[in-house]
Amino acid sequence: MSPRIFTSSLQSVPRIQRVYRSFSVSAPTQSTGGVKQLGVIGAGQMGLGISFVAALVSKVPVVLVDSSEASINKSLGFLDKLLQKDVAKGKYSQEDANQVIKRIESTTKFDSIFAADFIIEAVPEITPLKCGIFGKLAAGARSDTILSTNTSSISITKIAAAAKGAEDRVVSTHFMNPVPVQKGVEIISGLQTAGETVDRAVAFVKAMGKIPSVSTDSPGFIANRILIPYINEAITCLETGVGNKEDIDSIMKNGCAMPMGPLALADFIGLDTCLAIMNVLYTETADSKYRPAVLLQKMVDAGWLGMKSKKGFYDY
Repeated sequence: MSPRIFTSSLQSVPRIQRVYRSFSVSAPTQSTGGVKQLGVIGAGQMGLGISFVAALVSKVPVVLVDSSEASINKSLGFLDKLLQKDVAKGKYSQEDANQVIKRIESTTKFDSIFAADFIIEAVPEITPLKCGIFGKLAAGARSDTILSTNTSSISITKIAAAAKGAEDRVVSTHFMNPVPVQKGVEIISGLQTAGETVDRAVAFVKAMGKIPSVSTDSPGFIANRILIPYINEAITCLETGVGNKEDIDSIMKNGCAMPMGPLALADFIGLDTCLAIMNVLYTETADSKYRPAVLLQKMVDAGWLGMKSKKGFYDY
């Protein structure tokens, strides 16, 4: 029995489509680093974005695995609409769009991914779920396959420890959301990760037209160690009455040149994801500056998760 692979929803499709409109095709900077087939686990927003860019830019075949046929169909339906709009706008040809669709093979059979040269796990931030997946990958994948996680906060060392016998081939390729738009990718190594594994990961994300930044395995890594506490502090400002949501977002956009206010950004990321990352930072560092805002916990308890639930700091 394969592990349950829960996917991020694409409920906020109109908003995601607006964000994706800024996507332009980037030429890969080098070869695919020996990757002839990519495997992606999880057909949610992140998994679909990774699959799309790999198929379009690096032009490698992709096996997209998810335990839910409905999630796969929803994601691929969204991708087809996106491709047709981009073709109509002249971003690329109909033949290019057709090739992207042909390169992405979707399945609910977990073991279909074992033949891939490079596998990226893109499921929610649930440590037992990720560790269970990596245990199965270590047992079933090829002995030279890179096993990568898209985790935004969970220790790579901990995930690698679950991949018995393949610990040195585990690395993080932390893509940013939305994947087609954001150029940066964090490459994070655990204590067990081999230098060759990092080199291959860097080469492949460059082949996807991305810009890698390498960091060590520390809570939150680089991006979320800085970004999520910033969002959490904005929530605390709202909670304690320093400012209302509109003014908090407005001053950060119009006074600090941020492209999006922190509360709107929290809604886009997902308040449950923000809370999960803050909890990792707080638990693993024992530093009170990372304590999640009380309001953040209450909103997650209420099911107000942001865009994906159509209610967060703003209504959607």
